[in-house]
Amino acid sequence: MLSRLSLRLRIFLFFCLLALGGIAVTGGALWLGYSRAGQPGLTDAFIFSGLLSSFAMLGLCAGVWLLFDENVAKPIERLAAGMRARAHAGVNKELDTHGARYLGDLAAAAEGLAGQLGDSALSAAEAIARETEHLEAEKSRLAALLTDIPIATVMASPAHQIVLYDGQAAAVLAQEAPPRLNAPLSDYLDQTGLEAAYGRLVRSGLEVQAEVKSASGSQVFDLRLKPLGGAPGYIILFEGSHAGLAPDDSRPLVYDFALLDTEHAELDNRKLSRLSYVVFDTETTGLLPHKDEIVQIGALRVVRNRIIEGEQFETLVDPGTPIPAASTKVHGVSDAMVQGAPDIGEAARGFHRFASDAVIVAHNAPFDMAFLRRHAKRAGVSWEQPILDTVLLSAVLFGASQSHTLDALCERLEVTIPPALRHTAMGDAQATAEVFCKMLPMLEARGLTTFGAVLEETRKHGRLIEDMN
Repeated sequence: MLSRLSLRLRIFLFFCLLALGGIAVTGGALWLGYSRAGQPGLTDAFIFSGLLSSFAMLGLCAGVWLLFDENVAKPIERLAAGMRARAHAGVNKELDTHGARYLGDLAAAAEGLAGQLGDSALSAAEAIARETEHLEAEKSRLAALLTDIPIATVMASPAHQIVLYDGQAAAVLAQEAPPRLNAPLSDYLDQTGLEAAYGRLVRSGLEVQAEVKSASGSQVFDLRLKPLGGAPGYIILFEGSHAGLAPDDSRPLVYDFALLDTEHAELDNRKLSRLSYVVFDTETTGLLPHKDEIVQIGALRVVRNRIIEGEQFETLVDPGTPIPAASTKVHGVSDAMVQGAPDIGEAARGFHRFASDAVIVAHNAPFDMAFLRRHAKRAGVSWEQPILDTVLLSAVLFGASQSHTLDALCERLEVTIPPALRHTAMGDAQATAEVFCKMLPMLEARGLTTFGAVLEETRKHGRLIEDMN
């Protein structure tokens, strides 16, 4: 049980036990002396001595604990977090050996080990870079080929979730909902019609043609479903005039073949690396969620520990009230910029659809979510998606005593926010997403591999969020 507690808390409990033990021993000794003295008149003196020695013992233990916490426990916590960042997040920042100067040779040994890890990581990174360059070239050829073919192509897993889509498919899917990796096809196509066509594909093992309505029922798609041979999943080809193809409006080929392996576990038992995330940020007219308004929303998707290029949501929002000059000075959004922008109801509906199948991630999430939840009825949505907060994740990884601002996290994990993008919704969302992607392997390295395990750990630091808000 004690092994689940943080190092600092365990040390604190140790000193509490030491203080209680010292008080008990001193009290016992005074009682024994009083009993042997056999002089009732000394009762007050013995009680006074007992109280004085107890307070002295508490003060001494508290003082030694504070010194131990500041010069031993915190430095160990920082060293561990720094080594984890080097080993699992690709961070090359030097370890804080000065802060750990009272740990003897431990700091130097950790720095030496971290240096070896860095050299090994550099060699591995160079090899990966060479292979990635080759794969990117192959991907570019494939994307160019698919873009030139006037047929929208989607690859799906057996669970009917998107594994790949090309430029034409992005235009087709966008007619129903934002195109997204790992999104359920039921967001775009009538589920009954799709499953009927897929059933015929599975039974025959051959290509199947079908007419399937869109999810909204507003149009009908001519589809061809093709098997993937021995691999799980299938390919959907959109054909015919119903597709509304626009070859000139192509987008990059987006895919992740690892998504073909479907995971059916409950959310709490699902691995962090297998979840889809939407990382978002808002800019507002002020800092009071009960009365101020959102003026900008920026969000992007993270799938399998990587930011998916092109899968973004960004909009200005008309707050329906003048934006204070002090707020405009921070985020740069003025009254003129939001003229003609959607109101919070329309903007929130669009963002809700973009994030409907994902875990929501934000820095100090309760602040941003409070604005959205206040207007949930107006938008006609319910914010029931699971949420992770990078403030709490930072506390889990780096200790509650450290700074957990977005700037501090970016500095700690070597994430750069261009000054022009700081305090813009998309700029801060991008920085939060990059930080989050570096945190995921660090969490897994600590044994926090499932969503439920991480959620349970973050709840131990809920007071941080209360203090920030």
